[in-house]
Amino acid sequence: MKYNRQAEIISIISENQIETQEELSECLRQRGFMVTQATISRDIREMKLVKVAGGGKYVYALPQTEECGISQKARNLLVETVENVDRANNIAVVKTYAGMAQGAAAAIDSMGRSDIVGSVAGDDTIIIVMRTNDAAQSLCDELCEIVNGGR
Repeated sequence: MKYNRQAEIISIISENQIETQEELSECLRQRGFMVTQATISRDIREMKLVKVAGGGKYVYALPQTEECGISQKARNLLVETVENVDRANNIAVVKTYAGMAQGAAAAIDSMGRSDIVGSVAGDDTIIIVMRTNDAAQSLCDELCEIVNGGR
């Protein structure tokens, strides 16, 4: 439950400008997670979320690691959920454990790669359309390094 909730938090702060714990709590409730303020506070601390300037206000964001622009929490999520990475031309396909594709997709989105055109996550599969075949290969290589390096 904690991994699912924290994956949802990654998704929420990637898609929205969240300024307060109350806003984050409300978004989680709308997505079916009944949480207390203490739980939100603990998740923020564990995930090492930071506040950054965004659109004239300070909003929650994932901390970035030096090597590839992905937070340690997102990296851990990928290590724990991704089963396989493959590609066909400019399309990367990521297979996850059942129910984990959306969280893994949010973690991949948090990488901030400009060569990702878009992605679609189902229950256990993520389809990522890249700008070029080389970009798809680069993403697959990077994801394999993250996933296999953490196991």
